[in-house]
Amino acid sequence: MNFWNRGLRSWIFLITVLLVVGSCSGQQEYEQLSDQEKRSAEHALAGLETREGLETTLFAAEDMLVNPTNMDIDGRGRVWVTEGYNYRSSLNPDNPTRPEGDRIVILEDTNGDSRADTSKVFYQGNDINAALGIMVLDDRVIVSRSPHVFVFYDTDGDDRADKKEIMFSGIEGEQHDHGMHAFVFGPDGKLYFNFGNEGKVLKDPEGDVITDEFGNQVRADGNPYWQGMVFRSDRDGSNVEVLAHNFRNNYEVAVDSYGTLWQSDNDDDGNKGVRINYVMEYGNYGYTDELTGAGWRTRRTGMAEDIPTRHWYQNDPGSIPNLLQTGAGSPTGIVVYEGGLLPEVFHNEMIHADAGPNVIRSYPVEKEGAGYSASIENILKGNNDQWFRPSDVTVAPDGSIFVADWYDPGVGGHQMGDQQRGRIFRIAPEGSNYEVPDFDLSTPQGAVEALKNPNMNLRARAWLQLHELGKKAEPALVDLWESENDRYRARALWLLSKLEGNGVDYIEQALADTNPDIRITGLRAARQLDIDIIPYIEKLVEDPAPEVRREAAIALHRNSSPQAAELWAQLALQHNGSDRWYLEALGIGAYGQWDRFFEAWLEEVGSEWNTPAGRDIVWRSRADAAVPKLAQIIQDSSIDVEEKSRYFRAFHFHDSSDKEEELIGVLEGYLPEQEQLNLMALKELDPSALERSSVVQRALNEALASAKGTHEYLDLVEKFELQNQNDELLSLMQSYPDSSLGIRASQLSLDVGGREFIQRVLDGNEEEEKKKVITVLGNTSTPQSIEMLEFYFLDENNELEMRREAVKAVGASWGGEQRLVELVNGGIIPESLHEAAAEGLADSWRGDIRQLAKKLRGEGQGEEIDLPPVSDLVSREGNQERGKEIFEQSCQICHQVNGQGTEFGPALSEIGDKLPKEGLYDAILKPNNGISFGYEGYILSLEDGTEVAGIIQSETETEIVLLTPGGYTTTYAKSEISSREQMGQSLMPENLHVGMSQQELVDLVEYLSTLK
Repeated sequence: MNFWNRGLRSWIFLITVLLVVGSCSGQQEYEQLSDQEKRSAEHALAGLETREGLETTLFAAEDMLVNPTNMDIDGRGRVWVTEGYNYRSSLNPDNPTRPEGDRIVILEDTNGDSRADTSKVFYQGNDINAALGIMVLDDRVIVSRSPHVFVFYDTDGDDRADKKEIMFSGIEGEQHDHGMHAFVFGPDGKLYFNFGNEGKVLKDPEGDVITDEFGNQVRADGNPYWQGMVFRSDRDGSNVEVLAHNFRNNYEVAVDSYGTLWQSDNDDDGNKGVRINYVMEYGNYGYTDELTGAGWRTRRTGMAEDIPTRHWYQNDPGSIPNLLQTGAGSPTGIVVYEGGLLPEVFHNEMIHADAGPNVIRSYPVEKEGAGYSASIENILKGNNDQWFRPSDVTVAPDGSIFVADWYDPGVGGHQMGDQQRGRIFRIAPEGSNYEVPDFDLSTPQGAVEALKNPNMNLRARAWLQLHELGKKAEPALVDLWESENDRYRARALWLLSKLEGNGVDYIEQALADTNPDIRITGLRAARQLDIDIIPYIEKLVEDPAPEVRREAAIALHRNSSPQAAELWAQLALQHNGSDRWYLEALGIGAYGQWDRFFEAWLEEVGSEWNTPAGRDIVWRSRADAAVPKLAQIIQDSSIDVEEKSRYFRAFHFHDSSDKEEELIGVLEGYLPEQEQLNLMALKELDPSALERSSVVQRALNEALASAKGTHEYLDLVEKFELQNQNDELLSLMQSYPDSSLGIRASQLSLDVGGREFIQRVLDGNEEEEKKKVITVLGNTSTPQSIEMLEFYFLDENNELEMRREAVKAVGASWGGEQRLVELVNGGIIPESLHEAAAEGLADSWRGDIRQLAKKLRGEGQGEEIDLPPVSDLVSREGNQERGKEIFEQSCQICHQVNGQGTEFGPALSEIGDKLPKEGLYDAILKPNNGISFGYEGYILSLEDGTEVAGIIQSETETEIVLLTPGGYTTTYAKSEISSREQMGQSLMPENLHVGMSQQELVDLVEYLSTLK
């Protein structure tokens, strides 16, 4: 997701804003507006659709603020906003910047008309350019802007920062949307926050990497944490805990009164995999392989067919299930609404901003076993106005919600398309004025009343005051603890549990409560005290509510007491075999102690372990004793082979010395599906087993014969480095010269000594087979394949037409075109091959090489096509069917729509939902301004002096998988890479539209706008 800067607009536009009513009449009115009128604050509501029974009003707009990236609302009802006017200025050099830096502004309604009438600048500076988070807490303001988290202080109460400190430093991803996000105040008095997968490391103010409570460095290097993370800390930033990890871009975290955490997470663009998560403490959320960090596209046993499941490694033991998949999007701010002003369907539910589909929506949650299920309820939608880009949602003291809208034609890739606007909306029941309640926080009773408020700032201020009062606040808190509202009771419990001397008394009461959520809160509160947690787990180990037992299992995480294993075994005995949430909680509880815990379970369950529930626990276990059980399950003829694949995948997570012996035992079997079992077993074996075991040798030969012509066959050739398969590899090269199957066969053949087999074809007389081999060698683009083609086309004894084909093939890749340019400039390419060289280089990503191609053809540089302003193009009507034809000719080589095309750039199946026509034109005409995260180009320099370029699809400790134009992947060992450099430009050519008429460009955009 992105942030764009805004220019100034007159506040006079707000005078008539409340006159725009009704979704039907609003739509008619909106369609009659000019483009300039549509974008004005005067008509800001005309393009929006609000849920029936609610009303959206405009609280503030340009010129009071521009480009709101995040916001908070204080107890006085004032809206604090971080701006992003200077967002990514280095990538948007044509946009103006503020030399003084971006601002934090305070918006306030001083005259009671529900609209802001003052805008104060709390702080301005280049150190907060495009800050992505703000939390107001008394005289402190916590601002997140990678690489820092700042704490600003207003010590004299004049609404201006006069002191600044650093809370955290070293966070990577400066001005990156996947860096550090907003902080929130938890019901336990702690801070909760997160960063996306560009954050990578958390350091203290002195620049030292922080170590968490378990002695792990807070670093996304797989030891043990990956990618995006969720944190908890004390209010001063000390005692950092990593609560969960392996997210892509978990934009904000929301915490409810029970201490339950909720998040959204963005997928790799174009994959319809945006998700909502219940954050289970210490959970792995599966963006990359838990052990290796490999990307989600990496081939593996048990790989899911559907992309969202595959995307989040949901089939792996150890990956926490997703609560809800919401399709395509660019999710941003999220909050739990614990107020009463909005309709009941939203009470105690998440409310979320998703800038991609232009929507504010809620996800009503239902308990489901030890976890949850959820649905979607829209609140505010930019049905007519796709410039509506909500970046945050916050609850006000009166129970209304406020929405920040940075308002822009595009989203994603760090670009900004608008430089004039930014809005804050208020959503409340129709006719509800913005009236901020007043509390006397100096008394325990007044502070308790404020603790009930749905606004987080008021609750935080009340919490701090009550905590400071200590025993003096106890009677008022007890009254709240004994109320009928369980969320109020939970808030009281967190404070009562921290009372010196008798806090545990209230925990005892909570653990015996009739409400499972209160029992959960009691256990969570107990875990934050310096006490033995085991007696409290004992009270809950047979709790009738699975969600309570889930928390008991999590509470055993890294607990080394002698009773822990027995308690875990009792919890495991209650797994029903169909509750993945419960199973993963058991996995979290057993982390680091699997052998001890699993043994205790086996002693309890005895010979009755082989049930659906027992097999689940074996699948999830990392104990050495689980390995023979996995083999036993696989050899059970009553279990379907599809189900068995999950147990083979479980072997991936074991390093037991018995693993190889058990897999060889599987190879010795004679089940009806033995060929499939052998293939899966061989993939999990160490390659050295081939030399030691005749059983492995026999099974491998049989598997090779049955898997010919598939990627599974190539997996075996690669794994065992087979040098006796070159005939079959050559056959695959000739059968699939333009697909990943043939290219991978070519790479393997060259790696395992198959060069002479390929050379025979090049030296032969079969023209069609020769042409296929030339094509696949060009697509392969390794130093060996380029060398073979170069040798071929420079040999004048070869047929001229085939030599020309070889020249064109060399120019089909980055490394090949680089070599071809060297040969041309060195005068080595004969004139008879110049036309072929020009053809091979004509579509290069690099402009200087395209000019060389023109020179070889004797052409001039050519004139830049003069296009009218985008505003004029948007007003033109296009032909959708013709646009589809143009897409298939010009775009499908890199993009997919509904499964058709090449998987290189982001899929565009729903691009019309994400971008209005203005944004589509900008993406085509200025691709360098909008590179989607995860699709940046890299140049890898190899030790042999060659270069390759593409998108890094996956990276582990030992290798990089590079995706190249055409959708082909090549794996490079890191030992053969001397350096890598990120490209400064998009891999999408800047001149994609060159060669199109203006009408053809309009037709293309017309087609793209229909993809929803």
